[in-house]
Amino acid sequence: MITVENIKKRFGDEEILKGISTVFEKGKTNLIIGQSGSGKTVMLKCLLGLFKPEEGLIYYENEAIQNMDDEQQRNLREEIGMLFQGGALFDSMTIEENVMFPLRMFSRQKKSEMLERVNEVLERVNLGGVNKKYPSEISGGMQKRVSIARAIVNKPKYLFCDEPNSGLDPKTATVIDNLIQEITHENDITTVVVTHDMNSVMEIGENIVFLKNGVLVWQGSNKEIFSTDNQDVTDFVYSSDLFKKIRDIQIKEQ
Repeated sequence: MITVENIKKRFGDEEILKGISTVFEKGKTNLIIGQSGSGKTVMLKCLLGLFKPEEGLIYYENEAIQNMDDEQQRNLREEIGMLFQGGALFDSMTIEENVMFPLRMFSRQKKSEMLERVNEVLERVNLGGVNKKYPSEISGGMQKRVSIARAIVNKPKYLFCDEPNSGLDPKTATVIDNLIQEITHENDITTVVVTHDMNSVMEIGENIVFLKNGVLVWQGSNKEIFSTDNQDVTDFVYSSDLFKKIRDIQIKEQ
């Protein structure tokens, strides 16, 4: 679980996050959504410790990241998995080497033990047997699954995903969404996903934080988001043609 208490972040005179408090729940897919410029990415970087808020605290379980010493912060980084927007695979490394990279960085396992773990996570994302291929030799969807395998190879307690469906077709995006949710449930991970994809909200939005202009204006589940009377949320949800059609159908059926 990650608890956020009244965090504020500014750059110069511009305040980006304006006193946000929330909880990202363990064993659930927690989504941060909102329009461009709402503060989603800044929020994510604060959670990761890349940005330091001017005010407020961020707790991992019961320990505020701002109060951790260097060793505690190193230990926390070992418990975090990160799925980057573009996948961020190393082109010059094989799939096996890419997935093994965090183990080489953070573990003291023998190579045989690392390889066993690599094969285990590749099988989990349905990519057994691609070890010796390079990223350029597999599809974009497969690359994203490799990135997921790398993100979970260290058995993280916390998983962060930045626009995981970026550049994917709708069918592949749904596969990635479901895989993230399954892994979250199986391993009881606190997963935080930054996304603007309403299909992801529908598929895996178990706990949704909606930001607007640096303010948390709504929080709830994917079951609740379509029944809320919060105008900011409904404007966002029905901004796409698909959901406008869904709303029109709902109105006609009433």
